[in-house]
Amino acid sequence: MTTFVELLLNGVSIGSVYALIALGFVVIFKATEVVNFAHASLLLAGGYVTAVLHDDIGFWPALVVGTASAAAVGAAVEFLVMRRYRGQNHSVLAIVTIGVDILLITEITRRIGTDVLPLGDPWGSAVVSLGPITIAQTRIAALVCAGLLITAFLLVFRYTSWGVAMRAAAENAETATLMGVRLGRVSLSAWAVAGGLAAVAALFLTVFPTPGLERATSLAALKAFPAAILGGLDSTTGALVGGLLVGVTESLATGYQSELSFLGRGIGDLAPYLVMVVVLLIRPAGLFGTKELARV
Repeated sequence: MTTFVELLLNGVSIGSVYALIALGFVVIFKATEVVNFAHASLLLAGGYVTAVLHDDIGFWPALVVGTASAAAVGAAVEFLVMRRYRGQNHSVLAIVTIGVDILLITEITRRIGTDVLPLGDPWGSAVVSLGPITIAQTRIAALVCAGLLITAFLLVFRYTSWGVAMRAAAENAETATLMGVRLGRVSLSAWAVAGGLAAVAALFLTVFPTPGLERATSLAALKAFPAAILGGLDSTTGALVGGLLVGVTESLATGYQSELSFLGRGIGDLAPYLVMVVVLLIRPAGLFGTKELARV
């Protein structure tokens, strides 16, 4: 039972980090109706800046700069690349984001090389013991930080003019434009917010028990993709639920790997995608996604 509780707590913690990444997918999709496959590069960019600067200016200032840098990269991608293709088919725009992702990741991984870069976090390898249950401080910090960020985002999304503009653009872009909503500004801010969230997620994906930032860190964004899909690409609530579901599934499947050996090795990495497929077979729009209706 102790092992199950530890795995569950770790799953909820890492799931909250996946929810941050999935929220970035959802924000951009709601603003532009484009699936952003360049999200992994935004995550890697924010983590890299934090890792490079923490020795010189300290961890917290480096994290702020890394988050701002990822937001700036996201805004630059939207302004310099995506805006030039406005009006194109959404499938074309998704392919463009793949090209952007390849370019950015190639450059950042060239800079990282074969190194593993620590981010200088203050928690180190410390753990907290609650009776027989042991959990890393980094996992607790991830859960608290992700919870605060997600709550803040949902409040801003619900009660500010930016949130109203975002919801209006997602509901009907043409009508929103006629009502004075600047779609370019909404799209730019969505990419910036997604980049900032990805940078914070990069921190908690590279601290203990992970050794640090490396070339393969960007692959973690792919685990958050099933979270966004099974939750519903147009649902902020779905991003949260999907992230937690993927995190818990991955943690339990990895922790009970020996009991699930009949399913093959590496089931922990595969489990989130299996859950996504099962959910989509039942609800093609995701758990909280909106079904599109068409008159024929």
